Amino acid sequence: MAPPVIVLDRVAKRFAGHTAVDALSLEVSAGLIYGLLGPNGAGKTTTIRMIMGIMEPDEGAVRLFGDETDIGAGARNHSARIGYLPEERGLYRKMRVLDVLVFLAEMKGVERRAARVKATEWLERLGLSDWRLRRIDELSKGMQQKVQFISTILHQPELVVLDEPFAGLDPVNTQVLKDTVLELRRRGVTILFSTHIMEQAERLCDELCIIARGRRLDEGAVSDIKRTHSGHHLTSGFDGSPGRATQIFADKALVKKVDDYGQYAELELAAGADAQQILRELIGSGARLSRFELMEPSLNKIFIDLVGPEAARAEARPGA
Repeated sequence: MAPPVIVLDRVAKRFAGHTAVDALSLEVSAGLIYGLLGPNGAGKTTTIRMIMGIMEPDEGAVRLFGDETDIGAGARNHSARIGYLPEERGLYRKMRVLDVLVFLAEMKGVERRAARVKATEWLERLGLSDWRLRRIDELSKGMQQKVQFISTILHQPELVVLDEPFAGLDPVNTQVLKDTVLELRRRGVTILFSTHIMEQAERLCDELCIIARGRRLDEGAVSDIKRTHSGHHLTSGFDGSPGRATQIFADKALVKKVDDYGQYAELELAAGADAQQILRELIGSGARLSRFELMEPSLNKIFIDLVGPEAARAEARPGA
């Protein structure tokens, strides 16, 4: 059995008394899309920087590709095997698009002629062929982000690390990058990406780790996490007026928790409550139902249920 591509063993990092990452352990298996999820300030980028060897952990160990000799070195000993798209985008703005891609590929050991061919192919594929001889600073932000994504994968890495890869992209370009990530996975590439957008994680990830305040709250296959947190959950949707649905949702004898969006709501039933009773109450209230079904909780709901108490504890601390 192949060793995990990434292992974090009780890793911790502190800055001036603030604990950014707190005894975090996780494993990323080969060939999977692994999501590192958390709210802003949860420690995702700090964790990725320790994996990449940009900063050293204060405690614990980082191991890549099963290498026991590179503890703490992160990606420095495996640069040619890894592609990294950082949260802070950065390209040589006065260079031409094709030139900067060839240059960055050469930095990863790709021969110049091969780099030029591969870069041209990727630019064509991502709709940037007509811009290949333009300077980076002439491109829109979305175009620049696609160029940087190409630079991340041009040398055909075994591991791709993406820090908030979809941030700032419009829906069309998000779809393009999503399709590319899925193709990389089909080729056997291992992908670690951080995000705070739950819908992306739920649709893309095989496994994930949810963190808050630098601590792991849950880890595992998406299906297992949803099964673990499942209870009596239902979804209701309304076609037009929700009637007196809000009052029904406030009945603690029926509903333990509700995430109400007006025309859509996710409910967790109270202990002993009957979904059929809620259905009868909603119909009797005059609500026009377009959807009513028992279901697993969404990853977004699980995330809120896990992270919400952590945020409340942080606010309750003296000086927070």
